[in-house]
Amino acid sequence: MGKTRKASAEWKGGIRSGSGSLKTESGALGTQYNFSGRFEDGGGTNPEELLAAAEAGCYSMALSGNLERAGKTATSVKTDAACTVEKVESGFKVTTMHLIVRATVPGMDDAEFQKIAAATKDGCPISGVMKGNVNITLDAKLT
Repeated sequence: MGKTRKASAEWKGGIRSGSGSLKTESGALGTQYNFSGRFEDGGGTNPEELLAAAEAGCYSMALSGNLERAGKTATSVKTDAACTVEKVESGFKVTTMHLIVRATVPGMDDAEFQKIAAATKDGCPISGVMKGNVNITLDAKLT
């Protein structure tokens, strides 16, 4: 049986002058967002930042599980995710999600780690949502 998670967003006003609010069912997130925080250098969160957080969290957890299935337990898996949104002919599009992964895995050799890290990039649930639509790149290293 699957588990459904919920979030909501409300936008008020025009695209540039308006503002929005985002909140999650758990209450972990309740924040504002706006055009300048999304497409310029303004403050506040934005959907792409939240997508990067979702990918980083999902990837770290999935890699830990895949390493464990391979008989290795990670001491630490840290994933930084950078989500790029760009202007394209038809508007804006998320084009790239770049993952920088640093993991401490006692007894793991680099070749096996690289194989598992790459497979995880293709197999984590949030990556699956983007697969075929967003270029996901990976820089994974053992520390």
